[in-house]
Amino acid sequence: MPFSHSPVAVAPMMDWTDRHCRYFLRLLAPHATLYTEMVTAAAIHHGDRDKLLKFSAPEHPVVLQVGGSDPGLMAAAAAAGEQAGYDAININVGCPSERVQSGSFGACLMAEPELVARCFDAMQARVSVPVTVKCRLGIDDQDSDAFFLKFVDTLRNAGCEHFDVHARIAILKGLSPKENRMIPPLNYQRVFDLKTRYPELTVFLNGGINTDALVDAALLELDGVMIGREAYHNPYWLAALDARLLGGTAPARHDVVRAMVEYAEGALRQGALLKHITRHMLGMFAGQPGARQWRRTLSEKAHRPDATPDLLLEALAARDSIAA
Repeated sequence: MPFSHSPVAVAPMMDWTDRHCRYFLRLLAPHATLYTEMVTAAAIHHGDRDKLLKFSAPEHPVVLQVGGSDPGLMAAAAAAGEQAGYDAININVGCPSERVQSGSFGACLMAEPELVARCFDAMQARVSVPVTVKCRLGIDDQDSDAFFLKFVDTLRNAGCEHFDVHARIAILKGLSPKENRMIPPLNYQRVFDLKTRYPELTVFLNGGINTDALVDAALLELDGVMIGREAYHNPYWLAALDARLLGGTAPARHDVVRAMVEYAEGALRQGALLKHITRHMLGMFAGQPGARQWRRTLSEKAHRPDATPDLLLEALAARDSIAA
């Protein structure tokens, strides 16, 4: 089943794209598709499902990314995601980790495309929303067109129509997850070639996308771009990109900060801590005068037990005093 959405998506990022971050990014980019952090199927099955899957209506369109390799658990997780209201379910075949609770998950599953296809089939049979796949180009010494195409072909034959491709291999032995996001070289051409080979597939490019020029070049070849760290560290670039590609005007930074004060007031009443919200906003003024003062005010004070959402206004005033 195809997943029709914006040509701009924000990648699933562990410890970053939680619901507070997604709400903030939605204020900045009204059209971009947002992804959750990866949630394991085992956690959904055994843990606090409501807490794990909670999100707010303004986040739409929002995709739940699930990690796991047991078709039954993955199907149950997909059904829980659909019931919670997510617009699509994404299978994680890109995280450079080998095991979690229920067994293998992430990039190592590229070596087992038939197992991923069984998971996909079980999930799609349980839900009416699209099921998509996020993968790498390969793993370890499996860095060839043939290896990558075997994986894609197997999922394509199972009915998968949407692939988010991180244009690097994953080195499972010898590199940390952080190093795997930067050290293996990018190979955009292999992703472009995939779209040329299968123009009917929806293909999004992920990995190292941090300029308008890279976005524009990718969109000449593919259906969309999935932006990771740049969207987090420089969120106003995402806002400007969303407006440029999809119409409208990027919201004023000050207006977004004030909207986040209102959001934080509600979140704190529900038990959130201010620091869990403000940590996602440190890059709001990246590259602008007063950015350091903005970051310093939030970093030094948001963790205090008596911190209130008005701290955002204090940080804004401190920033403006420097920028004036």
